[in-house]
Amino acid sequence: MNTTQTAPQRPLEGVRVLEMGSLIAGPYASALLAQFGAEVIKIEPPDNGDPLRKWRKLHEGTSLWWYSQSRNKKSVTLDLKKETAREIVRQLTQEVDIVIENFRPGTLEKWGLGWDALHAANPKLIMVRISGYGQSGPYRDRPGFAAIAECMGGLRHVTGYPDRPPVRVGVSLGDTLASLYGTIGALMAMHHLKVNGGQGQYIDVALYESVFAIMESLIPEYAAFGHIRERTGSSLPGISPSNTYLCQDGQYVVIAGNGDAIFRRLMHAMGRPDLADAPQLARNDGRVQHNQMLDDAIGAWTGRHTQGEVLAILEQAEVPCGRVYTAADINNDPHYAARGMIERRELPDGDEIALPGIVPKLSATPGETRWIGPALGEHTQEVLSRLGLNAQAIAQLQEQGIC
Repeated sequence: MNTTQTAPQRPLEGVRVLEMGSLIAGPYASALLAQFGAEVIKIEPPDNGDPLRKWRKLHEGTSLWWYSQSRNKKSVTLDLKKETAREIVRQLTQEVDIVIENFRPGTLEKWGLGWDALHAANPKLIMVRISGYGQSGPYRDRPGFAAIAECMGGLRHVTGYPDRPPVRVGVSLGDTLASLYGTIGALMAMHHLKVNGGQGQYIDVALYESVFAIMESLIPEYAAFGHIRERTGSSLPGISPSNTYLCQDGQYVVIAGNGDAIFRRLMHAMGRPDLADAPQLARNDGRVQHNQMLDDAIGAWTGRHTQGEVLAILEQAEVPCGRVYTAADINNDPHYAARGMIERRELPDGDEIALPGIVPKLSATPGETRWIGPALGEHTQEVLSRLGLNAQAIAQLQEQGIC
């Protein structure tokens, strides 16, 4: 009997990606590809590398975020302000399937590395271009970050409480949304190239459009009724009941009782059959008209019970509910552990680091963490030697500050 085990095949095995970018939007897109087997060559400035290396909490001088986001990537140092470095990039683009960049529009063109030049040299190349406002339009030259994109995309205006200034959602959502759209675009372009033939193409991703694309019925409601959605705090506007409620012990629960059958189960669990059977509350459009009354009733009920009691009662009643998790809650949660969503790895000095698990979960070809974020320039010699440069030539480039 053959007991030899083979490693699971990686779905993007053989795909090569060249990443020219920094911080989040471009690098996170290539991170997703790296997690599923693509070889990602990340270009970094020789002196300090990607600024993300110094963002948020540092361990021995390096960001923990860096170790997570840059897992499975190969770090190559090149000073793109120098022509010799740019020529090396041109050679690398002959060897890759995808280029991902998040410079301000026009930057790569100024360096002779724009789409027209790279496409002419490699017609099958796919290029993901992520920027604040896109590659065209009157705002294309403006600098853009996720915070601004979330404002322009409509998200900030509806986030928070109506009597307070708009707030951010707590993470750089505009960046990560753009990364996801960039990754999806790259995979669609790869499929098109494989199935339909022809040439490569570039994917134009704007941060503000990535935010705007998830804004649900915001524009249809304005176009049809002149309705401008405003901030509604923790409630879900136009969908009832769905809110955050205070419990007897000072803890909060989120209850989503907005499905018709779920609403009836919720009311029965609360001991309110009168509301469960009220004809005017049978459908969402009716409940919305009485949303404040329903919120008051639910809040009165949760106020008589501890958080644990509320969660137990509603779980038994099959009503979607939950507490608000902190990082500590996530780290210690058995469901996260059971699904492999907290990975334990080793830092260069031997200390342990916990990383978010990889999603989505493919049954036959799952993603994996092969190594954590690399040291600056760790793979420069390996990658450049593939272009025919020997150790002496690479050393000379390093002495000249080119790599």
